[in-house]
Amino acid sequence: MTEKKSKDQIPTTGHVWDGIEELDTPMPRWWLWTFYATIIWGILYTIFYPAWPMISKATPGLLGYSTRAELAAQISIVEEAKADINGRIITTDIREIRKNQELDLYARNTGAAIFKTWCAQCHGSGAAGVQAAGYPNLIDNDWLWGGSVEEILYTINHGIRSEADEDTRISEMPAFGEVLSGQEIKMVVNYVMSMTGEPKDVNLVSEGQIIFEDNCSICHGEGGKGDRELGVPHIADAIWLYGGDYDRLIDTVTIGRSGVMPSWKTRLSEAEILSTAIYVHSLGGGESPTDLVHDVPSTTD
Repeated sequence: MTEKKSKDQIPTTGHVWDGIEELDTPMPRWWLWTFYATIIWGILYTIFYPAWPMISKATPGLLGYSTRAELAAQISIVEEAKADINGRIITTDIREIRKNQELDLYARNTGAAIFKTWCAQCHGSGAAGVQAAGYPNLIDNDWLWGGSVEEILYTINHGIRSEADEDTRISEMPAFGEVLSGQEIKMVVNYVMSMTGEPKDVNLVSEGQIIFEDNCSICHGEGGKGDRELGVPHIADAIWLYGGDYDRLIDTVTIGRSGVMPSWKTRLSEAEILSTAIYVHSLGGGESPTDLVHDVPSTTD
């Protein structure tokens, strides 16, 4: 057993503060051996496992272990387990899925997970949208292109004004600030506000109606009821995509609106898109054809 040195036998480091010398006390052997062991372990880890970053990847390690490969294997197991019901989802008419309790419940639960992963960033976790940013509410039964499950499916597949998809839905409100004067825009905005409530200046409504009929009714229709075939909004129902107050309507008429929804057909599988369409349709705003009579229990968020 090594004899413990007294304080007087331990050398100093040579540092002195206010007459106090710093002893050069050796570290305990157990601590040193533990320290050396961690160094050896660290070196072995970098040899056997992915560790050192390179330009486009890390060193693979002698064992060839990969967390990505492990995750891919786990995902593959799950996908294999779902292959049968996903196949049934793909091969079954979308209306028939909504009538089949088993398929409908599976699709809505799957669609809910996909929606919260990919869609909630814009439409909100509850699908109520973000009006200030122009993200539509999906639960209010006010649809630009129609709210049947087939129409929702088409929109998810091809997007709206998505440059990556030649079959995307296309509509655009032009910037009337380049066509009308500032006063004329105020007139038409007051007329539009009068359709659903009180205008800011009632004296401008009648002149605004004339401007609306000459410039806006070709798309929005008589009375502002819109046209779903063209994706033109109903502006007489007090539901607004970008807000219906005076200042926002002035902005809308002046600069126009042309928001973009991406096409998802290259990002999600066919079964995932079908499930998402069914989930969105089931939230409360989806419009049902008369032959869709299956009453299904609601999903739990």
